[in-house]
Parts: sequence; structure tokens; C-alpha cells
Amino acid sequence: MKYVVSPLFSAFDAKIQECILTFQSSGILFGNGQRNKIKLFEWDDKTINIKSFKIPNLINKIAYRYFRKSKARRSFEYATTLLEKGIGTPQPIAYLENYNWLGLTSSFYVSEHLVTELTFRELVEIPEYPENEIILRQFTQFCFDLHEKGIEFLDHSPGNTLIKKVGDQKYAFYLVDLNRMNFHTTMDFDMRMKNLSRLTPKKEMIAIMSEEYAKFYPQSKEIVFEKMWFFTQDFQQKFTKKKRLKKRLKFWKA
Repeated sequence: MKYVVSPLFSAFDAKIQECILTFQSSGILFGNGQRNKIKLFEWDDKTINIKSFKIPNLINKIAYRYFRKSKARRSFEYATTLLEKGIGTPQPIAYLENYNWLGLTSSFYVSEHLVTELTFRELVEIPEYPENEIILRQFTQFCFDLHEKGIEFLDHSPGNTLIKKVGDQKYAFYLVDLNRMNFHTTMDFDMRMKNLSRLTPKKEMIAIMSEEYAKFYPQSKEIVFEKMWFFTQDFQQKFTKKKRLKKRLKFWKA
């Protein structure tokens, strides 16, 4: 077993470990738990969020012990790095990895639970959401800041940005599901635009985002839109093909 706790929470070490060890029989399930299971635990004045990652297949059991960092460890380390760079994410608390003779058997990532009003998904699905365009423009500024700091969030999809209102027409953004991320010295134009391709299929939203991004990047809003829309369409086409393939495979298995 490997267990690492943030120095900020070392005083709660025993309580954190107790929550992890009793994960299966206690806590409140958060979400549907179909892939990875998340549970909430209450202690003192805090709500902590413990994510139990899906048991890896045979190859990954070995890889996560000897060759690659586990998803739990990456989540903890990437969250720490994001906060150091001034990027919002729930406060990382700890991670734990269990092993047997073959490799990794289970892993857990612990963070503070953050309650927010919405995710980016609501902006996509509810066009009439209050202050939709204001939030979208501020979110685009947040993405520009990510890119300026060399942060390539590989799971930059609608459900992975939490949005919290912090003042009059003012919003803060927090990244979650952090185990896939790259850090660069600089990010070129194509890399930046491709990183935004998974967020929305709506052309009108891309138009607003490209206009806002162009305010801070040395390209016209027309060029930013053209490139952002190109990568968005490319992603949507690949995503659709992948869904069709999955349906065919399910049909043949049936």
C-alpha cells in the first residue's frame, strides 16, 4: 500500500485513512458510480470527496505499479500543480494505492468537495441559463489563462469544469477529473484550439468563444473561429463514428 497526504491535512491523517478503508460500507454515493465510484464523507465542518477508480485490467495493473503513475496519484499531483499555478480545482487531500504481487488492485483520490451552481454542460444544454453569455466569455478567459500557463487539460469536456458564482456577474471555474493532463512551456495556436474542441458542438457558442479568445491572442476573431470550429467539427465526427462502432459491437455481441 502507498498512502500520501497533503501537509495541509496531516492532522486529519487517521480520519482520512478511516474513510478510505470503510469506503465500501459508508459514505454517501455521489453520481451514478457506473465507471468510477465517488462517495462523500462528512467530518468536522468539511465534506470530503473520495473517488475510487475502476479496477484496472491486467495490463494496467502491471503498468500502474511499475511504469506509470496511477490515476489517483496523477489526480493528486496535478491538482497540487494547478493550485500552484493559480488554477481552480477542489483542494487535494490525499491518495492511496493498494497492490498485490501482480500490480495495482485499487486506488483512491481524496479532495475537498466543492458545491457549485453548475458545470459547463448546463451552458450547452440550457441556452436560456441566466447570464449564459457572460459566463461563457469568462470561461473563455479562464481557458486562455490555462493555455498561457502551458496547461493542456486532455479531458476538457463539458462536465469537467465546475462553475461557481462569486459576485455580481462574476464567476470562478474549477477543473475536475484531472488524471489526464500535460504541462508545456508554451502552447501553439493549433494546440490551444484543439484543446477547446470537446466543449460544445454549437456554432453560436464557438462564435462567442472565438471572439472572446481573440481579445487576448494575436489572431483575428475570424481566424480563431475558423480554427476552433475546424477542430470542433473534427472531434464531433470522430465521436459520432465511435458511438456508431460501439452500437455495432453491442449488436454483434447480442
